Amino acid sequence: MSHFSWLVDGSIVGLYLVVTMAAGLMVRKYVGKVEHFLAAGREMNLFLGIASLAATEFGIVTCMYTAQAGYEYGFSGATPGILQALAMFVIGLTGFCIKPLRDSGVMTIPELFEARFGKFVRWLSGVVIVLGGLLNMGLFLRIGGEFLVLVSGMDERYLVLSMTLLLLMVLTYTIMGGMLSVLVTDFLQFIVMSIGLLAVTYLILGNVGWRRIVDTVEQMHGAGGFNPFVHPKLGFEYVLAQALVQIAATLTWQTTIARLLAAKDTWTGRKIYIGTSFFFVCRFLIPGIWGIAALAMLTPLQQAELSSHSATAALHAMPVYLSTLVPIGLMGLLLAAMLAADMSTDSSYMITWAAVIYNDILGPFRKKADSDSRGLLINRLIVALIGVFLFFYGLFYKLEGALWDYLTTTGTVYLSSMSVLLIACCYWKRANNWGATAAILVGAAFPVGYLILEKTVGGGSVTLHDVYGLTQDRVKIAAFLLSGSAMVFCSMLKSFLHKTWNYRMRNRRYGNLPLVLGNPDNDCIGLVQHDYPLYRVSGCVRHSTDVEENQPKTVWSTFTGILTK
Repeated sequence: MSHFSWLVDGSIVGLYLVVTMAAGLMVRKYVGKVEHFLAAGREMNLFLGIASLAATEFGIVTCMYTAQAGYEYGFSGATPGILQALAMFVIGLTGFCIKPLRDSGVMTIPELFEARFGKFVRWLSGVVIVLGGLLNMGLFLRIGGEFLVLVSGMDERYLVLSMTLLLLMVLTYTIMGGMLSVLVTDFLQFIVMSIGLLAVTYLILGNVGWRRIVDTVEQMHGAGGFNPFVHPKLGFEYVLAQALVQIAATLTWQTTIARLLAAKDTWTGRKIYIGTSFFFVCRFLIPGIWGIAALAMLTPLQQAELSSHSATAALHAMPVYLSTLVPIGLMGLLLAAMLAADMSTDSSYMITWAAVIYNDILGPFRKKADSDSRGLLINRLIVALIGVFLFFYGLFYKLEGALWDYLTTTGTVYLSSMSVLLIACCYWKRANNWGATAAILVGAAFPVGYLILEKTVGGGSVTLHDVYGLTQDRVKIAAFLLSGSAMVFCSMLKSFLHKTWNYRMRNRRYGNLPLVLGNPDNDCIGLVQHDYPLYRVSGCVRHSTDVEENQPKTVWSTFTGILTK
């Protein structure tokens, strides 16, 4: 039975919500431009950036999937956090990709791609970013609602009500204040979240003991609980897939990049990466310990009740355990901390996807720049529509397998190609729009195809693994490797075709050719040009006269063509 008290714990949660909403709404008067709404005017300092990024990257959904990983894999479940911490530190220290990205002054990654690869690549990048991002975020509201219901001991029929209230609170201050509200509330939420996490972790360690936690991992998982390479459910493919995902997420995950682009300068953005890096270990390790404690302490009756819903047993183990462990008073702090984490995450993600939709999907269709008032209205409508999508998607989509696997697979829809495009854009001069387009399509095809097959093939992921040898880790690895290969192959193919070649045009008078310039030089009659869907052929037309008759008609015309589109 839950220890939640509506009088004590409900008052704590209510007070926190009032303070957060007031702080978020107070800054709405400073939002007068689209840049203020989407990027906070690019004035974010180091400490606010660290607090904001840490708060954004720890929501209820984060707590749930990391606790599930601890429950199912032991300490090996923290592998993604260790890998991302290393990626954040090294990339922040070296400035790899993020320095030229921040120096460019863009508001989104696809905006950078337009200068190098053209408007179509920018638009297509925006489409896959939003597709992967919204699918990734689609379960946030539902998972948050499930946590609140389980920990507080409410009846499951109140799940929809919990989702609705959570969504309305986040939408209210996000629509009004944009990124400025997100940053201000993130700072408050980071403080509350940190206090709650540390207090509950201290309580768990005092109640269970570190020795018992370690013994439970050794007993239930053996050596695999400490080493992911030897865990029967993980192994080398899992570690490789996670390494690719975490490096790509550090480079191109929109909520992370939003902090980089909102920083007051490039060096501040890099220091935010360095300063936040260790947090990503804590993000996986602390809730992971909660999951291991649940494995050690849940009673046989509780285990049996969880097992009756096998698809969600590991996911719900941690909140069920906390509902019986955390006392009155601290329960209110825990729920306030989790609400803080979740509201920060949801609001930041909404702003992030709204920025991509406004700038990169709708932007190319605008004939002239929107006024600030019109731009703000459009962005606020986009945020509201994202909220509606999240509500209905979370309500009807049924999760199969581990939550973290779903999140990384949907994230790979765009992480695989965007990381390839960003690296190529910054460091490979021969990259072009053919390679970029191919990389985007190939990178998205694999994870989207897997998600469709998982829902359409009888037996779902089990059949895909046992019959076809398809796993989510293999799909992720294939998406990254083949997206990179497509970039290289198609870019080099265009470069090869771009080279000069000669056509002999028999019996054609130069007057009948589509000349775009007359007499560009003494040897050239004119320039001929013809557009194809993906390229343009243009070149110089030359002719020779019939020597015997001394007539100036064109007997042979030489056309030297190049690909320029």
